[in-house]
Amino acid sequence: MKKYCYVFLIILSSVFFAACGAGPGSASESASSPITHFEPLGNVSENNKNIYVILKVMDSSYWQVIKNGCAAAGADLGCNVYCGGTNNETDWQGQRVLIEEALAAKPDAILLSPDDSVELSSDIDKIHELGIPIALIDTAANTESFDICYMTDNLYAGQNAAKEMIARLREAGYSDYDDVSVGIMVGTAKSQTINERLAGFYQFWSNNAPGKWNIISDIMNCNGNIDEGDVMANDFLSAHPDVLGLYATNNGPTRVLARVVKANDRRDITVVGFDYSDEIRELIEDEDFRASTVLQRQYDMGYEAVGSVLDILGGNTPPVRFIDTGVVTVNENTMSLPEIAEVIDMN
Repeated sequence: MKKYCYVFLIILSSVFFAACGAGPGSASESASSPITHFEPLGNVSENNKNIYVILKVMDSSYWQVIKNGCAAAGADLGCNVYCGGTNNETDWQGQRVLIEEALAAKPDAILLSPDDSVELSSDIDKIHELGIPIALIDTAANTESFDICYMTDNLYAGQNAAKEMIARLREAGYSDYDDVSVGIMVGTAKSQTINERLAGFYQFWSNNAPGKWNIISDIMNCNGNIDEGDVMANDFLSAHPDVLGLYATNNGPTRVLARVVKANDRRDITVVGFDYSDEIRELIEDEDFRASTVLQRQYDMGYEAVGSVLDILGGNTPPVRFIDTGVVTVNENTMSLPEIAEVIDMN
């Protein structure tokens, strides 16, 4: 039954996002968003292999950490690393432009964090057909034409977030007999990563939350736009004044919900999100609020991905194609633990 529930949730979320992803700010209108063209990360040597890295949301602290990991690998492993990316996580058209720029430069390998797991599948296929090693970072794609993928087990991460939400709500004093409602904000409609985190959250919640606790069906989708997300979250709080929990599936929505909850002084709301922005850190550190975040090891994703494509270029086929880099849960009680503090320091 749990297996079929999970499959149902995946289908449900895909159908829902297909409907809510259209409209202003969606991927279909994001081609006009500016892109960051390739720049070398560190010194360049003519004798080194050339690795091109294409990321998303380049001004985000999360993606800057991945960029840092790629740069460190280039310096340590002796290769030239060039990095470019989009500034909106729905701008797959911008990433397509960057892919063409990278191919024109005749790269030895490409690293990609796809803005759209479906739309960019044909581009990944093209890279593969040209015989260029390609590693995916953070986000998988709807194709088998890649060599290796470094990412979080996002179904598990979503389950972990739901577990944390239930635990923090119980810490707040809510019992099985109380009416408790939780809202959700996602960052984009067409990310396999987000769909899996959403499905994992629903799966764990449906199996473990009390019967009177519910998830509000009106899921917010900020389409990668922080300013629109602020308006959306404020409207949501007005429409659902009794909400007691807010779950954000990725970095942008986490920043939105953290600052909106604080700005509205909603000390009764528990926030659970992803990654380690200034907004969620400040909320966690403020003893008047209750917040947690699921922190990924994205520095390792970037560093290890560069190493893997160099291994492939050296004739070594990876033994597995998916590498789960793992997560830790950060709240006011865990952030000082040595193993978690080490991950925080990377962010």
